[in-house]
Amino acid sequence: MADWFDRTILSSGRLPLFCFFLGVIVGFAFIRTSTRLIRARVRWWPGNITPGGLHIHHVVFGVVFMLIAGVAGVMLPGTATVWRSAAAAVFGVGSALVLDEFALLLHLSDVYWSEKGRTSIDAVFVAIAVSGLLLLGMRPVTFNDFLRVPTDGVRPWLAAALFAILNLGLAAITLLKGKIWTGLLGLFIPVLVIVGAVRLARPHSPWAHWFYVRPGRRNERKRALATFRERRFRQPIIAAKIWFQELIAGRHDLPLPRRPRR
Repeated sequence: MADWFDRTILSSGRLPLFCFFLGVIVGFAFIRTSTRLIRARVRWWPGNITPGGLHIHHVVFGVVFMLIAGVAGVMLPGTATVWRSAAAAVFGVGSALVLDEFALLLHLSDVYWSEKGRTSIDAVFVAIAVSGLLLLGMRPVTFNDFLRVPTDGVRPWLAAALFAILNLGLAAITLLKGKIWTGLLGLFIPVLVIVGAVRLARPHSPWAHWFYVRPGRRNERKRALATFRERRFRQPIIAAKIWFQELIAGRHDLPLPRRPRR
């Protein structure tokens, strides 16, 4: 293990990224433990921070941590690996605090323990997965990667630009089809976005809303097949994902708070 850490993390200069990765995991684990204890009304836990009756959400502290660590990371020289790693760890903790309340920022409402609050868990999982792939040495496919593709009679930079645009376009189509994980992982493994862009969209995705609602037998077959696949294959996977999320982060079963009448 020590040999792997030295070879994969230290020798490759990925120590700051490793500290960021750990910071996200530790920050998320701490804040979810805290919110679950608060929800359970455990007496010995400090509880929410409410000076003067104002509930300060932990996203505020996350933004402060990110600002401090971000500025420190910019100011520190490249040779100060230890200090840059410490700043990356603080930035990771701040990122976890912000992403844990991502659903609140998205909906501009306190949906933390509601069904919509699961979006925050998805955002944290995406951050952990992407930073984990980067930590293992994988990189998103870039313009320079396409420069290495052999071409016959075509300028390398022009072919690289066309390939890069095609890859990003396929990734965008995959995301619009509601396949978030396939689209994100496809930035690292291009064959995934090809498969995701060709296959049917999920029934409630923007792509299905734009193209599958048009009249015609072909679109009716697409809607029916997409709905069948969603119920037969996708829903069991989603149920397993929700079970795992709630095992870690707690149940999200509270109704949405009512908006005050004007």
